[in-house]
Amino acid sequence: MDDSSRRLQQRRNQPSFSSSSSTGPTRFRSQNFSTNPTKTTQSSNSVPRSNFTTATTPNNTRNPGHIRNRKSETYDGISQQQEEQEAREDVGSIIGTCPFMCPDGERAQRGRLRDLAVFERLHGDPRKTSPSLAVKKFCRTISVKHVQASDVRPLAVLEDTLNYLLNLLDSSEHPFEVVHDFIFDRTRSIRQDLSMQHIVNDRAICMYEKMVKFHVISHQRLRNCTSSSISSLQYLNMEQLTKALASLYVLYEANRNNNFVYENEAQFRSFYVLLHLDSKNQQMEESLSYWFRNVPSPVMKSKEMHFARQVLRFYRMGNYKRFLCTVSSEASYLQYCIIEPNVNEVRALAISYINNCCYKLHPYPLEQLSKLLRMKELDVESLCHACGLKITSDDGKNKSLPTKQTTFSIPKGSLQSYELVGLQQ
Repeated sequence: MDDSSRRLQQRRNQPSFSSSSSTGPTRFRSQNFSTNPTKTTQSSNSVPRSNFTTATTPNNTRNPGHIRNRKSETYDGISQQQEEQEAREDVGSIIGTCPFMCPDGERAQRGRLRDLAVFERLHGDPRKTSPSLAVKKFCRTISVKHVQASDVRPLAVLEDTLNYLLNLLDSSEHPFEVVHDFIFDRTRSIRQDLSMQHIVNDRAICMYEKMVKFHVISHQRLRNCTSSSISSLQYLNMEQLTKALASLYVLYEANRNNNFVYENEAQFRSFYVLLHLDSKNQQMEESLSYWFRNVPSPVMKSKEMHFARQVLRFYRMGNYKRFLCTVSSEASYLQYCIIEPNVNEVRALAISYINNCCYKLHPYPLEQLSKLLRMKELDVESLCHACGLKITSDDGKNKSLPTKQTTFSIPKGSLQSYELVGLQQ
């Protein structure tokens, strides 16, 4: 056999590369991307979930088994925040069925644990109470996914509970800080029940207005308390006042119909401005300006908002005379409860101006100063002493404030509250 014949015979005996190359990839695909659902499920279950979600290729879409498992992984990997949101939505459909101010189970448990406030004790016994005394406590760690309808009070019961609590506000049997602590906690629980049931109607607005009033009145009364923990109580009360106001504004907007304005809306809107009189940082200034742009036009034109904006301007300008005059002649009782600390600060500022600017040889008559500051003469004398200033009197017992005294200083802590002469309560 010649060389050419030998080479031809060898070529015929060699395997076909075209055949092997076509079967090789086929075997590769069948090993890694089997279309057998059973095998695919077993393989996916043996892979850690984290690897399964990240180690994917476009070819995975060829296998229905992989698609199915990736979907289950998506559902299994829902974040805790999403679960809580879904739980809140589920709870929102609950209609409370508890007929009492406090659920039976909580009332019995707190009796066993002697966890009853003084207002809830039957005949003063810390272990005994009754449905007419016990009020549901606020629970910060409540699980919204396991709330029972029997533990949630319906709207009518919540209204009666709130009225019962507010009637305790003028109780003289206990110090105000004790009364405030009880009402403070139980009104938080009321708001919690309202929120869980998604109650946002006009009756809810009325309830929120009452709760805001409670916090506003407490804002003033707590300043006259002498308890060692009064500063923390004031802080917590102010925090809840701000939250309750924010919720009230949301309810106003949720029930807005064209340019309709609620009867008390203008006054409650003005509270926000008055609470920010002494906010001096730039961020708050911008926030207040933005807030004004979102207030309904009828509210902006109301006398309550006009008063708040006037007071804000005079306070920022340091125009103590017009500030005090406007407050005494136009402020409502609730508005004054909010700005009373600012009134005392403005009075101290006015005394500072007079002490520094008037002639030393001409003492400032105390009678004239009392008219300027809209205070009783005895209160003016007390405030001057608190600021480190001396008061003199002539032979006729007419008292005056010598000026250019170098001992002036703003008292540390909060100033004493003094009556504002001419205020229409």
